[in-house]
Order: sequence, then C-alpha cells, then structure tokens
Amino acid sequence: MYYYIGQYCIGKTHDYLDVPASVFVDLGKSSFQQGALRLGSKILFEQPATVRTNQENVNKREKVPNPLEAGRANITQEKTSSSCINSLKAKLKKDSQYGSLFNLDVPVLMWDKHLKSWDRLKKWSPPYGWKDISQSVVSSTLKLLNHSANSWMFDAKQQAGCVRCAVVGNGGILNGSRQGKAIDAHDFVFRLNGAVIEGFQDDVGTKTSFYGFTVNTMKNSLIAYQIYGFKKVPQSKDLRYIFIPSDLRDYMMLKSAILGVKVSEGKDVGDIPQSYFGPEASAHKFKILHPDFIKYLTDRFLKSNLLKSQYANLYMPSTGALMLLTALHTCDQVSAYGFITDKYKDFSDHYYELVKTPLLFYANHDMLLESVLWKSLHQRGLLWLYQR
Repeated sequence: MYYYIGQYCIGKTHDYLDVPASVFVDLGKSSFQQGALRLGSKILFEQPATVRTNQENVNKREKVPNPLEAGRANITQEKTSSSCINSLKAKLKKDSQYGSLFNLDVPVLMWDKHLKSWDRLKKWSPPYGWKDISQSVVSSTLKLLNHSANSWMFDAKQQAGCVRCAVVGNGGILNGSRQGKAIDAHDFVFRLNGAVIEGFQDDVGTKTSFYGFTVNTMKNSLIAYQIYGFKKVPQSKDLRYIFIPSDLRDYMMLKSAILGVKVSEGKDVGDIPQSYFGPEASAHKFKILHPDFIKYLTDRFLKSNLLKSQYANLYMPSTGALMLLTALHTCDQVSAYGFITDKYKDFSDHYYELVKTPLLFYANHDMLLESVLWKSLHQRGLLWLYQR
C-alpha cells in the first residue's frame, strides 16, 4: 500500500513504476520519519543495503573520464537533413545559453565498436557504465549490434527538408487534448513505457516509430497499466526499440531478443523476448543508448540536487526525459506531448486514468527539474512543448 505526506508518496510494498521495488520500504503509519528523508520538495526512500556514502557518490561522479575519449569514429551516424534551415543544430549556433551545453559529438547509441571502452566504463555503475556487469555479457550483447541500423537512429536516408519528431509522454495533460492528428503528422513518433493508444487515438495518435524503455519500466508498465489497456508492447514492422541500459536486465533482454532465445540469467531468467517484441524481431530493430550519452545528459541538463544526497545512486533522468533528449540530439525539429508543465496539478498523472490521480514524485527522478528544462527549451524555440 501507499503512505503519503501531502501529495508525496512515502512507500509502497510493490512498485509498478520507474523504480525497482527493492528501493521502497513498507512503512508503518508511525514510521514516516524513520523511513524517508525529505529533500526540498522530494521524498527520498530508504534502501539500506545499497546506499553509498556521500563521499563514495562524490568519487563516483567526479572522476568519470571525458566521454569523447573514443573520438568521432564512435559518434552516432544520424541522417538528419542538412537542408533544414530551422534545425535545432542551426538554432544552437545562435543560442547563448544552450549553444555550449549541447554537445552533438557525444555518441547517442552504443554498438559493437564501443567494446573497446570496457576498461573505462567498467568502473562506473549503470546507466553510466558497466560496473557489476560481466565483460562476457557486455561483449556478447554488443557484438550482436553490428548492423548499420544499430548505430543510426534513422535507418534510411531522409528526404530533403526537416526531420520532425514527436515525443509522446504519458501525462494526463493529453486527456481530451485532441492532438492525435498533429502527433501522427510528424515524420517519427517516440513513445515510452505504458503507451496506451486504444481508445485515446484522438488525443495521442496511432503512429509509433520508436519505443523507449528499461526492462524494469516495460515490465512494470505491463502490470500496472494493463487495466487501462496496455496489454502488450507496441509492435510493427517499422517500429524500432530503444533500450536504456540501466541494469544487467537490459543487456540480457537485448541479447536474448536478438538471438531469439529465452533470457538465460538475471531477474528475467526464462522470459521469452518474442512475447514482448514479436516473433520477427531481428537485430536491426534494436538500439541501445550509450552510457556516455546518459552521463552527459545528466551532468549538463538534469544535474539534480538528489545527486548531493546519500541517495544519489538511485537518481537518473526519467525514461521520458531520456527519450526527449535523444530526439533533440537526433532530429531536426522536436515536439513534446504529455510532459510535465507548470500546471501539472490540473491534470491526472496519466492520460488514460479513469479517476484523476495526482502526480507523485519519486526518489529516482527529479520531475520538477525536468519541467524547468522543458519550459526553458520551449521558450528559446529549441523544442515545442504542448501546454494547456
């Protein structure tokens, strides 16, 4: 069950959201002070078995080498249009605030050539590296990502003009929005986690080009949002899957999906990837974000105060934030739908909920910091944010 202080969630015995269930403590009604720590407007959760000390977190964060050490040969080969006059890249050249923050040389995706980064990345915990993941697992997974589609976000060369992308979050602001046609009019549409479409086509559209997730968020979404119609992961011939490497689970599921075999170890042992991604899911359908890219996004755009706490090892940008920032680094023009805005309290947590449910803030994400970033990028014309 949940326990609350105001609108903030303190604990839950079984978590179906972004953070693993082990993070939460089942708190008695008299145990609020012992079980949670408030940091600003957030509630941090107790996880005694895995919490690092503040000094360990400082050491972990400050000594990460330059992610560009591998050079331009490892940069994701994007096929966006050079003829787009109003591209994000063109706008950044004139933007005094974000021009120096965006580094389009950081590799977005990871594939077989990045195996040579083992000695560097083995020191850092996921999603920023490969610590506690065996070299054999990383090597056997990345060796399968040897198709050009694994290193390019867009498999085919785009026509002249601007590559327009819509990233669709699952926020309640989309309920009744009637943005479906506008979303589907984009060249590519990114969706994530519990992306319910049936019954909400007028609001969220039907087109899905990319589906982003961690194995944890994907499986938890299938449990938590089944009652709202999310009964399976999106599947289609042209759809591509973007793994976020947050855990051993993501590497094991990706490897097994490409090979077409059951998951052989870890929390998902025995799982059949085809049940999620379809029977014809070959290697070219899969992409995985580079740990250096996630580190760069965290350090430059979403460096939350949560990183200054003893719970820093729980924090990472949300799935939605990672997908939106991925689009901003690969598309010419980006529209964001269903993301948190200043008026988030006016809407339900998700657009498909039958009863209005308040947005809750968890220890592993800083949603308010993300909202500040989206608003700022919108105001500077670097993305278009749907607001009401």
